[in-house]
Amino acid sequence: MERLDTPDPRSVFSSLAYFRLLEACGLTGSWCWTFASGEQSWSPGLFALLGLEASAVRPSYGALRALAHPADREVLETEVEVLGAGLLRAHTVRIVRPDGSVRTLESRGEIFLDAEGRPAAASGFILDVTDREALADARRAEQRRRWALFRETQSWTHASLYAQAQRVGSRELLSLTGVTQQAFRDDCTCVVAAEDRSRTREHVGSLMRAGRPFEAFKRLVLADGASGSFRFVYVPVRDASGRIESWATLASRVGGIPSAPVDGFLRDELESALGGKHLRAARKMLGWSMMDCSLASGLSFATIRKLEGETEASASSARRRVVAALRRGGIGFSLVDGSGIAIART
Repeated sequence: MERLDTPDPRSVFSSLAYFRLLEACGLTGSWCWTFASGEQSWSPGLFALLGLEASAVRPSYGALRALAHPADREVLETEVEVLGAGLLRAHTVRIVRPDGSVRTLESRGEIFLDAEGRPAAASGFILDVTDREALADARRAEQRRRWALFRETQSWTHASLYAQAQRVGSRELLSLTGVTQQAFRDDCTCVVAAEDRSRTREHVGSLMRAGRPFEAFKRLVLADGASGSFRFVYVPVRDASGRIESWATLASRVGGIPSAPVDGFLRDELESALGGKHLRAARKMLGWSMMDCSLASGLSFATIRKLEGETEASASSARRRVVAALRRGGIGFSLVDGSGIAIART
């Protein structure tokens, strides 16, 4: 908060003339609220941002809050909290325009205090960050897909400038080898078996200097102390002038993929694909009757019978409880031969 140097906050608000330039882009808007008089005003850019006609709505904090998506509305301060407690935090929320379209907005505001230190006025601005948030969501989804694929196949792609100060190891490689980012930056061959580092450094270095696509085989030291052979395909990425700006790599394990524990996101996806036949086979592998399965999972006999009779996959809470009971009994599930599901007693 900051003290109000002028008796009328509108003069402070209107002095921010540069906002008009930003509003012309259609991505921002601003507002002002004088508590004593109750007068509130919105900039033309804010009306446009909210999809409203200036003549169709009277500016008010309540009207602004009412436009928030129902799932996001409760994170916004109420009028009482703004007026009485002087609360006005930064938020990123969705709003629903009158035409039904949804936009993601970032709100920043400031409470102004009078000479006695009491909330006297508020003003703020709102940015449209819909595209930014959509890009972030897409990036997170892509990261989940990449990680799921890596966990099952131990293959991944990466791009690196390979300059000493900018060298970055991929999340997959660091997870596989247990090496820190700093250690990799200091020496990218630290992930290679000690007896093969010198050859790898010279071989890969000479091929990169040639500036053409190539492949190299490396024996990596894994985080669990074992080692594995991997094939790396390197492709130069050039800028508009033809200069190599980075190298893209595709890495994959050679000689078969050892089974790895299935957990987290991948485990959830695998369990959602289990059908009634899988549950029935797992139960019989343990020598359980349907009543045994009912007791172990805390579900009714009728529920167990219904789940085992279903042919379609389901991600219901009842199914998850049965799967958890089967796991406790010693059953493991894994992917084999494409999309097939293997059931084994561990």
